[in-house]
Amino acid sequence: MNTNDPAVAPAAPLPGRRGLLLGAASAVLLLAGCAAPDTLAAQARAGDNKNYIAGDGSVSEYAPDGRGAPVEMIGTLFDGEEIKSAGWKGNVTVLNVWYAACAPCRKEAPDLEALHQEFKSEGVPFYGINVRDTAATAAAFERTFGTTYPSFNDADGRVLLALADHVPPRAVPTTLVLDRQGRVAARVLGLAEKSTLKALISSALKEA
Repeated sequence: MNTNDPAVAPAAPLPGRRGLLLGAASAVLLLAGCAAPDTLAAQARAGDNKNYIAGDGSVSEYAPDGRGAPVEMIGTLFDGEEIKSAGWKGNVTVLNVWYAACAPCRKEAPDLEALHQEFKSEGVPFYGINVRDTAATAAAFERTFGTTYPSFNDADGRVLLALADHVPPRAVPTTLVLDRQGRVAARVLGLAEKSTLKALISSALKEA
């Protein structure tokens, strides 16, 4: 073959080991760049390999005329008391789905307790919905983070089944704000940021 013939292009050299490594690194960075930093951080926080499905952090607030029917549920707290959602009518209520090995649940627990204390005088009950822990594990979590509001023992999924229209399967944590009629006024999928949740509760309280 005449390599001096301008019509014949020389073959491209095969990449060396350095070139292959640089190419692979670039591909990894490109793929990482496709995911939002907040998503990557949420995945890193999950960490426990406990069938954790991270919420996307989305906040949804629903207009009164688009909230649908009131939540109807019956559940048993860890202390054995049975609670019916019908008893919440007339009050704004906060429900938080959690379990002890969930990293975002641990992070948001102090903020939830602070909001519980802040809104207690306005008659806003807070309830946790624990989806997998024993009573001892749940109690240890509450002691560690100073959580004083009660939680449902929902290892059998009874409460979550009643909330299936609002809480995606195994999306932990999820926080719901119910209006005075017991309808879902707002929902936070994933970590509940304190100022955001405070605003959602305050908004529901201002409604007639």
